[in-house]
Amino acid sequence: MSLITVENPAVSPASDASAALPLAGIKIVDFTQVFMGPSCTQLLGDFGADVIKIERPGSGDISRNSFPDPDGQDNPIFLSINRNKRSISVDTRTDEGRAVLARLIEDADVVVSNFRAGVMERMGFGYDDVRRSNPGIIWASGTGFGSEGPYSHKGGQDAIAQAYSGVMWRRDREDLPPSIYPTTLCDYITGMHLLQGILLALRTRESSGTGQKVEVTMYDSMLHLQMQEACMQLNRGYEVNWGAMPLSGVFETTDGAVCMVGGFTADPLLHISRALGLDEDLTQRPEFANLEKQFENKPALQAIFRERFATNSTAHWTDRLEREGLLNAPVHTLEQTLADEQTRVNGMIVEAEHPSVGTVRMLNAPIRLSETPASIRRVAPRLGEHNAEVLRENGFDEETIARLQDLGVLR
Repeated sequence: MSLITVENPAVSPASDASAALPLAGIKIVDFTQVFMGPSCTQLLGDFGADVIKIERPGSGDISRNSFPDPDGQDNPIFLSINRNKRSISVDTRTDEGRAVLARLIEDADVVVSNFRAGVMERMGFGYDDVRRSNPGIIWASGTGFGSEGPYSHKGGQDAIAQAYSGVMWRRDREDLPPSIYPTTLCDYITGMHLLQGILLALRTRESSGTGQKVEVTMYDSMLHLQMQEACMQLNRGYEVNWGAMPLSGVFETTDGAVCMVGGFTADPLLHISRALGLDEDLTQRPEFANLEKQFENKPALQAIFRERFATNSTAHWTDRLEREGLLNAPVHTLEQTLADEQTRVNGMIVEAEHPSVGTVRMLNAPIRLSETPASIRRVAPRLGEHNAEVLRENGFDEETIARLQDLGVLR
């Protein structure tokens, strides 16, 4: 099954559309790697920021080497979250390398990192360090747990954040073991909070002229995701589990599965009974008469659902559920979703040409602005591709650049 692509001149990597974009003229020195930070800085780049990606010589961003791939360091994992950036590979263990970065930061608007707490400080680029030379700097950091507290020494990672935050403990059936959510939800949410913090700080600086420190943590972001559940727990001592609602669930059919949400109507179980073509209205049974009873007898109730769904196709049941006004969806694979007509209509798949890889298909920015839409002006860079270009822009002459290359500071 082939992917659907969208012809859109606004996303041509050759077009110079950045001048009209909301973040045009914003210079970002980007120390981030893997997913949380790069997902943030890619969106900043999509809307016009000049993102200079700092990478380790030789190996680069960890995601360049996440999976063995025919395209090596320019693999789809890396390409998916590093467009609209320029890469320089600098050895930060050397005085010369740190001097290069200090020069870049002197007139930057934002410095972004997602190392463990304390790493930027040890490199000499903590907030207090950089604001001495650049008082208006916005210094943004995403970590696992923050710079203080009993877990501050720990590295941040998606599954670890799921486990610590309480998210992993909840599941739709008590007989299932806790498990890792297979998409990096925590990384993405934290990256988006980091993005929001940077934009808020930029807006504040417009009026005050003052820079500031922006900090987000995976721990806090995952707690904030559960604001409804947390408020109920704190005030009523009751744990809400939206996935365990008795009239909702995922049910296998003869050719797949259906997700059904039994809610948002006056009597959802009556409508479910009709949709499933049952001989009786289950609301008339004493054991299912109200929500409290439905929770109490959920295993028996859902056994009825599972038995009925297993008798016919996904299309059959989604049609029946639609007729009764019940929220539902077929359970798609990612391949099916990428090929879905809705994905095409929403313009969510774009393509661009990479000098080493060829045509790259990837997801578009999910934010649509009518006057200043996201623009893909550059595909993800090759490691160190912009070493000389970026240094020239920041006042380094050719002799100095050549010397740094000879010393191995730039590779």
